[in-house]
Amino acid sequence: MKKQLRTVFYFLFSLFFLLIFGNFISKNMMHSDDKNWISIFNGQDLSGWNMKVRYFDYGDNHLNTFKVENGNLKVSYENYDSFDDKFGHIFYTKRKFKNYHLSLEYKFSGKHLKGAPGWSVKNSGIMLHCQDPSTMLIDQEFPVSAEVQLLGGLNKGERTTANVCSPGTDVDIDNKLAKKHCNNSNSRTFHNDDWVKVEVIVNSNKKVQHIVEGDTVLSYTNIKVGGNKVPSNYLVKIGESIYEGYISLQSEGHPVEFRNIKIKEIDF
Repeated sequence: MKKQLRTVFYFLFSLFFLLIFGNFISKNMMHSDDKNWISIFNGQDLSGWNMKVRYFDYGDNHLNTFKVENGNLKVSYENYDSFDDKFGHIFYTKRKFKNYHLSLEYKFSGKHLKGAPGWSVKNSGIMLHCQDPSTMLIDQEFPVSAEVQLLGGLNKGERTTANVCSPGTDVDIDNKLAKKHCNNSNSRTFHNDDWVKVEVIVNSNKKVQHIVEGDTVLSYTNIKVGGNKVPSNYLVKIGESIYEGYISLQSEGHPVEFRNIKIKEIDF
C-alpha cells in the first residue's frame, strides 16, 4: 500500500513539475516573441507617419484629417463640410517592409461624411507594399498597393472584412488572376462598432495572409502593377512584381480609429 501511495505521489509531483515548467517555458517564449514586435505608432503623436490627401501636397494634413485622440490614431472629419473625393492615406514612412507580420485593431465611429461615396460607409483599409507617397500625383486617389479592406457591418446582411482590393495592382487568388477589383474574405461580419483585431502575414509578393480575430480569412500571391487605377507615372511599370513597400492607413469618408499598431519582421 505504501509503495502504491509513493508511486502516486511521485506521479503527481512529476505532473505538477511538468505543468509548472511548461508554463514557465511558454511564458518565456511569449515574452521572447513580444521582444520581436516593434510598435510603429506611439499613441502620443504622428511621429514616423506622413500623409497624402487627394488634391493636396504630400505632407499636408488637410483639415487635420489624421490625429491622435485618446491614444488612438484617428481619421477625423470634424473640420469637413463635405468629402469632395478627398481620399487620404497616412503612411509609416520610416522605412519600407518586405517580409513581416503586421497587427492592429480598428474601430469605426461617428457618422459617414456628407458627399462621401455610398460604398465608403464603414470602409477603410490597410495598404500594403505602397509606392513611395512622395511620388503620388496631386489628384491620385489611392497609392499603388494591395489593400486589406476593412469593413463594418450595416446591421443586416453579411459584410466581410479583411477583403483584398487592388488599386493599381493585380493579385492571384488560388493561383489565378483575381479579375475583380475587390475580392471578399470568408470572415464573419462585425455589425457592432467594436474593436476588431486584424493581422497580415506578408512573404514579399509570394504569399499574403489576412487574419481576423485569430482566423485566417484570405490569402493571395503575386502582387504586381496592373489592374485599374494605375496612375500615369506607373504605366511603364505594368506587369512588374512588387516585392516590398510602405504601409499606410486609409481615409475614405467614415471616421475610424486604429490602435496597437505593431510589426514583426519575419525571416522566411
